Amino acid sequence: MTMQTKNILILAILLGALAGGISAIVISKLDLKTDEDRIAEFYKIENAVHVSPHSLRKSMDKGATNFILVDLRSAQEYEKEHIIGAINIPAYSDPNTSAYGDVERIVGEFAKLPKDKDIIVYCYSIPCMTGRKIGKMLVEHGIYVKHLGIGWNEWRYYWNLWNHELEWNSTRVTSYISSGLEPGVPTGTVAGTACPIGGEFGC
Repeated sequence: MTMQTKNILILAILLGALAGGISAIVISKLDLKTDEDRIAEFYKIENAVHVSPHSLRKSMDKGATNFILVDLRSAQEYEKEHIIGAINIPAYSDPNTSAYGDVERIVGEFAKLPKDKDIIVYCYSIPCMTGRKIGKMLVEHGIYVKHLGIGWNEWRYYWNLWNHELEWNSTRVTSYISSGLEPGVPTGTVAGTACPIGGEFGC
């Protein structure tokens, strides 16, 4: 066997080993989930992360204290009006300027919150990315928050969009908003009977 043949043989062996290694990595990274697996995972995630605004309002009516609602909008917007009971940890330095870079302050404020309560964040609207970005930031620091299914705009201006029709006349948005620097206290009055189902499968 000539030297050239040996070199070709060694090169072929090395390339084969490299190709085999790459193939093994690619195969291990392939998503082998079925559609049913993906659907199951989707609903687990949805239920773990999202909080129904209707369920939150009903919890307020019952005087529940097992959650803390956090308004991520600017301090100016919070002071003007906010969901009653919400505290403010602003992710905006003013209504037009995000403060996403202020990681130490934001993470520090969330770290002070009680660990035995669900922390629920909300921002401007359903498609607003602020809650998602802050949620990602917090996860990177070992803090896990839930996300209100709507934002301030829907809570304040589209009350009938997410409340049950039978409750449209028995609830008023003005009872669930507050102004000023303090969170305000929900009245704790049970309103409406459109969703009598309690527990895990309640509204």
